[in-house]
Amino acid sequence: MSDKKIPYKIYLAENEIPKQWYNVRADMKNKPAPLLNPGTLKPMTAEELAPVFCEELVAQELNNDDAYIDIPEEIQNFYKMYRPAPLIRAYFLEKALDTPAKIYYKFEGNNTSGSHKLNSAIAQAYYAKKQGLKGVTTETGAGQWGTALSMACSYFDLDCKVYMVKVSYEQKPFRREVMRTYGASVTPSPSTHTAVGRKILEAHPGTSGSLGCAISEAVEVATTTDGYRYVLGSVLNQVLLHQSVIGLEAKAALEKYGVKPDIIIGCAGGGSNLGGLISPFMGEKLRGEADYRIIAVEPASCPSFTRGKFAYDFCDTGMVCPLAKMYTLGSGFIPSANHAGGLRYHGMSSTLSQLYHDGLMEATAVEQTSVFEAAEKFARVEGILPAPESSHAIKAAIDEALKCKETGEEKTILFGLTGTGYFDMVAYEKFNDGVMTDYIPSDSDLQKGFDGIPKFPGNEF
Repeated sequence: MSDKKIPYKIYLAENEIPKQWYNVRADMKNKPAPLLNPGTLKPMTAEELAPVFCEELVAQELNNDDAYIDIPEEIQNFYKMYRPAPLIRAYFLEKALDTPAKIYYKFEGNNTSGSHKLNSAIAQAYYAKKQGLKGVTTETGAGQWGTALSMACSYFDLDCKVYMVKVSYEQKPFRREVMRTYGASVTPSPSTHTAVGRKILEAHPGTSGSLGCAISEAVEVATTTDGYRYVLGSVLNQVLLHQSVIGLEAKAALEKYGVKPDIIIGCAGGGSNLGGLISPFMGEKLRGEADYRIIAVEPASCPSFTRGKFAYDFCDTGMVCPLAKMYTLGSGFIPSANHAGGLRYHGMSSTLSQLYHDGLMEATAVEQTSVFEAAEKFARVEGILPAPESSHAIKAAIDEALKCKETGEEKTILFGLTGTGYFDMVAYEKFNDGVMTDYIPSDSDLQKGFDGIPKFPGNEF
């Protein structure tokens, strides 16, 4: 089909918004390893998870069999406020790169939270309200998840307690204020408000925090406060399930114009955006119906996939959560205070980790300054200021497009633009002033984290 017939922005109709989430685990031959009780080292049961998560979300977390799960009507109606999200052909970027590659991106920043996180936040808030809870607790890195959850909780009149990674709390005050505007309380983590926070501060005085720290605090508060449960914005199976609306919409929009991507790229921190974007495409790959090259892009400062170990590890720094088998740098690893706050988690989704381990996708790590160079190039030609997290995918997409320029191949590239960077101006300021630096942990830095990975029979790495 001629390029002239493909519009710059491709929208689905409102009645084409997915009415079911897609569960990629149903098509996986090798299922993600189960969460383990750290005390017994046996798979966690629904009864054991119920004090932490909402009942319906526990069922979704443990569901490895149902390929499609109905989206409740209340959530479908909320989605209509900002979905379907556009699939955009990056004509201007293609021209700037002088590449024969065709580049598309799925833009998830067209809502007040500024990111894809709202797709799962509204679902988790809905199930909390349905269960009759008073409120929820959570962590947030860059603040996108906390912003989305505060919006969702406001919609359902739920209390929202957010523990925000301290470095992001300090660097992104406006993101913090959006959360407070929607009624959430926001606490920099680690804090003195919790026992686990005080323990972390004693062991690491002056620490800038990490998502693992913030998770520990949020879980402690949820499990010690009547009428509250903990919700998470990434990593978990249930979150990848909710985020599958991204990939389902992208695939449907491409199919309208007879387009099949050769390469699919997403930024990777815990896995929510990447997992959501690739799910339906990965399903085709798993079923032998089609093949795609799928690339996860992570920061070189927090290289879970590319330098981590595939092992059971704690999901949090305070070691109060279940053990998950994933690519991990060790729950005690606290990354540098880089600006891609949403990609500073020590581990990776168990689902994506299994897919990566099975060779069904690949991963690359990129340095921060090169990421912002790509972000600047993109902003100048495509007219959207991208979030630092999303810009990792932009960097890889540009690299692949330039390879096509060298070889003359006309490959089609799809990447996820997870959100906007208008609350990330401190980072852009540092880049523009030439004071941004790159940090790559040494092998000895990483070994300190690996030394803390639990040691028990069957968990060798």
